[in-house]
Amino acid sequence: MQVEERVITTTASPGTVGSGGPLAGIRVLDVSTILAGPLAAQVLGDFGADVIKVEHPSRGDGMRGHGLDKDGQGLWWKMIARNKRTIGLYLGDPDGAEIFRSLAASADVIVENFRPGTLERWGLGYDVLSAGNPGLILLRVTGFGQEGPYAARPAFGTLVESMSGFAHLTGQPDGPPTLPAFGLADSIAGIAGAAAVSMALYHRDARGGMGQEIDLDLLTPMMTAVGPGVIYADQLGIDQRRSGNRSVNNAPRNTYLTRDGHWVAISTSANAIAERVMELVGAPEVIDEPWFATGGQRARHADELDALVGAWIGERTREEALAEFERVGAAIAPIYKPSELLSDPQVQAMDLITTVDDPDLGPMRMQNVMWRMGETPGSIRSTGRALGADTDAVLTEAGVDQTRLDALRERGIVR
Repeated sequence: MQVEERVITTTASPGTVGSGGPLAGIRVLDVSTILAGPLAAQVLGDFGADVIKVEHPSRGDGMRGHGLDKDGQGLWWKMIARNKRTIGLYLGDPDGAEIFRSLAASADVIVENFRPGTLERWGLGYDVLSAGNPGLILLRVTGFGQEGPYAARPAFGTLVESMSGFAHLTGQPDGPPTLPAFGLADSIAGIAGAAAVSMALYHRDARGGMGQEIDLDLLTPMMTAVGPGVIYADQLGIDQRRSGNRSVNNAPRNTYLTRDGHWVAISTSANAIAERVMELVGAPEVIDEPWFATGGQRARHADELDALVGAWIGERTREEALAEFERVGAAIAPIYKPSELLSDPQVQAMDLITTVDDPDLGPMRMQNVMWRMGETPGSIRSTGRALGADTDAVLTEAGVDQTRLDALRERGIVR
């Protein structure tokens, strides 16, 4: 099924145009870099906040150079910096810090991910910033938090994916621990950060509360996503083990190769689904086995069940297997490459990947906003912009006159 795509045309000055989203009227200063902080700010911007991206005037955010580029334009940047106005401002200089304090005076939220103590060293600690703006919310993103023996350690998502139990659980049973090929810990923390800011805004605006600091480390959300391993270890003295693509909670649950060389995945968390699968693949007799009654017991017979399911799927093309599973109401999904997502009918029907007009590269497709709200929907109003594209506009709004701007630009404090 072909669904006509909606092309979103950007405005000349994004962030100044009201989107009607639930965070319209909220101003966010994003002084964070790779990756959790910028993603948190992106989500806030997707739902209407005026996000001002503050970058080092000469280096910019390292996200600009992350991943692949086209015609010298970083493609990941176009997505992670969407819906953000961009300014170049060096916070380590007293004049730059002074300008940032003036910006913070009218901001609702600041997102930062410097090492603990960095803002304070620049005279930009929360005590200073909130003195003239008691409603200010400061989201502080670090690897391990603002306190404790690891607080000062440099940290990336890879280290957290290792420490959280994720790598220990990922991979084949007889293979090494496995790390993800993408920023998993940062992405989970970024979404958690957007939720935390929303809660702080609700506390301030709906409950008459004050602003506050939010101490978000990457490790806690990742440990939560990994699941019940900690409570198993505490209560049972058991460390979960790697199980590959199988699950200790149900079977059949694995990836299977089709006749035409594609991979599909199935899950049978519900007993009724497991029964439908075994009937479909021509092995209804196993349903009557005593061990088939629960997912955990089925998991102990995964070799037998996988052999039956794998043989059936291996005799069919991907489309044939998907159609038959859908016919009987069993759960299956193709294992897609990203390019295949672009043409999936469900993705198209829900506009999960939408087209945005970029001033440098023209129409480009990217993931849409993460949820759909009936009354206050989010929107993509611009792709990531050039370093310093909005410096003059933003700092003029903050009361910096052109003469001072020129002098600061000459010294490399602004761009």
